[in-house]
Amino acid sequence: MTDPFAAAPSRTIPVADGPIAPWADRAWAVAAVAAASIAFAALARVQPDPRGHGTHEQLGLDACGWPLAYGIPCPACGCTTAACLLVHGRVVAAFATQPFGAAFAAVGLLVGAHAALCLLRGRSFADLALRWPIWRVTGYGLLLMLAAWGYTWATWQR
Repeated sequence: MTDPFAAAPSRTIPVADGPIAPWADRAWAVAAVAAASIAFAALARVQPDPRGHGTHEQLGLDACGWPLAYGIPCPACGCTTAACLLVHGRVVAAFATQPFGAAFAAVGLLVGAHAALCLLRGRSFADLALRWPIWRVTGYGLLLMLAAWGYTWATWQR
């Protein structure tokens, strides 16, 4: 009979046993933590645009020219707003605004958290990343982006 209180086996391996040099593994993990932290901090300091798009303008970026040129939202319209909503804890509103943007932000924050845990526990960050079926993940991501663009197009307000 197994002990129900026994620690679950780790899904990562020690950094020394990783698929790349330990210094490179640590560098990638630090970069992932830094990117997630910077994105989180930037999104936390702005307010989501109530239109569902345009939040990126508060970060000093130009307004999107796509709607002006074509009269429809661009494939990324609402992604920054959805990410901002997610960071502000409004998860349902984030996915309702732009499903791809919310999913992309959630994955980015989870990767940053995983990298931080790997750094703290001496585990390999690269091991799990290299075991992911990258082409399948990319393909599903592109399908989600196209579906979310259609959804954004259908629900878009100028």
